[in-house]
Amino acid sequence: MKSAKDILRRYLKSNGLLYSRQREQVLDIFLKTEKHSTINDLYELVRKKNTKIGLATVYRSMKVICDAGLARETDFGDGARRYEHKYKHQHHHHLVCIKCGRIVEIASPRLEQIQRQLAKKHDFTVSRDTMKMFGICRACKRKSK
Repeated sequence: MKSAKDILRRYLKSNGLLYSRQREQVLDIFLKTEKHSTINDLYELVRKKNTKIGLATVYRSMKVICDAGLARETDFGDGARRYEHKYKHQHHHHLVCIKCGRIVEIASPRLEQIQRQLAKKHDFTVSRDTMKMFGICRACKRKSK
């Protein structure tokens, strides 16, 4: 399997975009996070490593990283765009707590099978899918008792 950096470099080259060390640093930091980070979250992490990288550079870098297929932008209903890994991560869906904001990734072969069956039944070609279930997590339920 190609490394994330190789994928990014090939994407940049094939699209006539310039490689930069700053883009690579943003990619490295993003890949080390295992949460659904906002641009501001990533910016804070990047600034700890390189104070010369600005917010706009992080934003533009994440756009390119998404376009290269290494990340996905998503919104969990709080108005903030968040980024999650696609590189070396299996397809999954999300449980989102409406009280604390906790996000739990769920992967379910059974759910994937149901989605394929529904698409076939309706002669529907799926180009992408996402599922988010909103509710209250176990910890928040315990706190409210």
